[in-house]
Amino acid sequence: MEDKILGVETLSETELNRLGYMLDNLECGWKQLAKAVAEQPQFCYSDKELTDCSIKVLSPHGSPGRYLLALLADRRCSLAFLLQCLKKIEHREAVGFLSTHVMEHINITLQPQSQRVTEGSTVVLSCRAVGPVELTYQWFRGKDEMPGGSGPELVLNPVSPSQQGHYICRVSSGDKYIFSSWVHVRLLRSGGASAGASGSYFPSSTSGLYITQQPRPQVLMEGDTLYLECVAQANPPPQFQWFLNKLPMPKCSRSFLKIPCITTADRGTYTCRVYNLYHEMWSDQVQINIGPGSSSDVSWETTEVGTSDAGPRQMGDCCATDKVALLMGNMNYLHHRQLRAPMADVHELTNLLRQLDFKVVSLLDLNWQEMHSAVTEFLLLLDRGVYGLLYFAGHGYENYGNSFMVPIDAPASYTFKQCLWVQDVLQRMQERQTGLNVFLLDMCRKRNPNDESIPQPGPLRVTANIVFGYATCVDAEAFEVNKDDLSNGIFMSFLKKRLMEPEKVTVLLDKVAEDMGRCKITRGRQALELRSNLSERRALTDSIQAPTCQVTASTRNLQWAIAHVIPQSRCLQFECGVKVQLGFAAEFSNIMIIYTRILETPKDISSCSAQLSDFTEGPEIDLKHSNQESLREAGSLLLNLDDLLPVEQPRLFTRISALQRLKKELSFTVCLHYKYANLDEEAFLEEQRVTVGKPLVSKLNLHEPRLSPASSSELQMSSIMESSSFSESFRANLSDSNLSYIGSPSTSWSYCQGPRESPTYTGLKNEPEETISPEFLESEEPPAIKSLPSTSSEELPFKFSNLPNSI
Repeated sequence: MEDKILGVETLSETELNRLGYMLDNLECGWKQLAKAVAEQPQFCYSDKELTDCSIKVLSPHGSPGRYLLALLADRRCSLAFLLQCLKKIEHREAVGFLSTHVMEHINITLQPQSQRVTEGSTVVLSCRAVGPVELTYQWFRGKDEMPGGSGPELVLNPVSPSQQGHYICRVSSGDKYIFSSWVHVRLLRSGGASAGASGSYFPSSTSGLYITQQPRPQVLMEGDTLYLECVAQANPPPQFQWFLNKLPMPKCSRSFLKIPCITTADRGTYTCRVYNLYHEMWSDQVQINIGPGSSSDVSWETTEVGTSDAGPRQMGDCCATDKVALLMGNMNYLHHRQLRAPMADVHELTNLLRQLDFKVVSLLDLNWQEMHSAVTEFLLLLDRGVYGLLYFAGHGYENYGNSFMVPIDAPASYTFKQCLWVQDVLQRMQERQTGLNVFLLDMCRKRNPNDESIPQPGPLRVTANIVFGYATCVDAEAFEVNKDDLSNGIFMSFLKKRLMEPEKVTVLLDKVAEDMGRCKITRGRQALELRSNLSERRALTDSIQAPTCQVTASTRNLQWAIAHVIPQSRCLQFECGVKVQLGFAAEFSNIMIIYTRILETPKDISSCSAQLSDFTEGPEIDLKHSNQESLREAGSLLLNLDDLLPVEQPRLFTRISALQRLKKELSFTVCLHYKYANLDEEAFLEEQRVTVGKPLVSKLNLHEPRLSPASSSELQMSSIMESSSFSESFRANLSDSNLSYIGSPSTSWSYCQGPRESPTYTGLKNEPEETISPEFLESEEPPAIKSLPSTSSEELPFKFSNLPNSI
């Protein structure tokens, strides 16, 4: 077994994403790092590879820095070399992070063990360690160096009386070193007594491997300490690796396993692999059951009072059958103040949730019908045991404990009839028997004095799986930061730092609330409010357990995937000999980027460009911003692609938004403008019409009304899950498709038509009004308000860099 040199591939996903984020800049970023690592031939990347790296920004979850790190990991780049290159380009932030949080000191993973053997047998002392760079070993007997003892193993063959004594190994890395524990080698005399040890006996084990003590099953409570031990004898000494549910447990390679303060996530089947150079054995499989800490006995299976078809159920079963998220961000309101943060907030949350295996649907700027349809389709993605998360960023209000999300087409004087009722969505989610319902509402909760209705939602199911995370308190406003076009709102600025933590959802949001409370700028103005009846330790990081019906799951995944298809890249050949490439990328689930690139140009053509025009009606294309040389000029504020292609291969970008309004296949004309070298004054034009189908969510026809099925059983019937012809038709549709997943394949998005009945209310007025409280006007640097202030819509001056702990 070779010593392990820590490489880039050993970094966790969180650490890689953090480093990638640091490298996504122009002055000192991934481009400079790519040049620095190229000093070693195996890390010299081609123009195509660097282009692929750069173009990752076209994807909403893409990061050139993160992609370059993946390339380095594929070629086994060591952390030491990466750190050396980061120092070379003087990226102090990345160097500090890598040195402080990632680069480990020398760590001995296998300690040598004392042995008692017969004279003439073979003794093998083993010591293994990991470190940031290549390690060296040196063995000592007492204070004397052992000849030939310069490797991780010291072999004494045959062992003689003169070789009895105490041994130790020094592991070095440059000027740093660490010593192993001392071990004692003794010889056994006839009768089993060891030389120099009166009356002690140790059985000879010159060959083979024996487990002398097996781990034992246990029933524990949350907060207890789990201790398992597997004792074995072998020569060479045994090594150990613990497994949980047949998966190896990182850094659990000792004869005992100790987990302090256990939770339900530690429940499962444990076993230990015991091995050496010649033999291998497995310990008994033991079941560890863990109940809630509030229980007073070892039994925690309960049933509901009265009749129930749910049957007995084990509390704290922290596995989801799937994880689905609908993220909606409304910015460009028709009759109200424009917002900035929702685009960056939805983009940030999409990237984080995808890392947690959520199937994310991200939509920007939805009107009333589109929001209703999107929510109905989202509900059809849910099923028994699924974790459902709904996030909304935009204008909103709350009356009598009921929250309402405001669509972009809400009139100047709006009531509930023009908004979405959050509690109604919750009731419909519960009908799907979800395992967890999380609502993150980044909107104002000021009362709308002109909507005096007191809505009465239908009866909610008695569950313990609901979490509301409000960005602000009741009758208060939420804020966004007027730093630049890509600033996050206050809530997301703090949430994104905690979201990846493996904590119970309520614990995670409590930490976010504490972080916000320490921010001087927002203290007393905006505070997160948490409402929950969650009784189990459910976390967003919980694993996904395969559902019982695989046919159902695969068919629903396939149906979701079809709604996230982007057109395939294609090449157009024009009569003049010019070849043009069309490329497509998803920015959000309803926003797509199209770019044109000149691949081949005849020698007699001096200049040419391929521009897009005459788009199908429905989606929004700003003609002034179409066919631009950069993504920012094309209106994509999230992406910033630096063109790595040579000058003779220019690209033009066009951004298409509001794809949910596309009613027929998307078509456009590619116009090739070119000039011949000997005819500089005369320009020529060739055109080709291109049809690319209905990309991304346009297939869902969100502009059409929906009928809300009466029950979950009808929802299941409407999905036609077990129809073989249904599955075959989707497979046929996918056979020539290029899938670009905003999230990984999820569950069913079906096609129900017809209006959903709105809740009925009485006593309505029609003059909504929201104002800025005096303390905001007195602040020197107040943040922008995510509500509808009646005073002014001018931007308020604010620098988010003033906030503590901001990124």
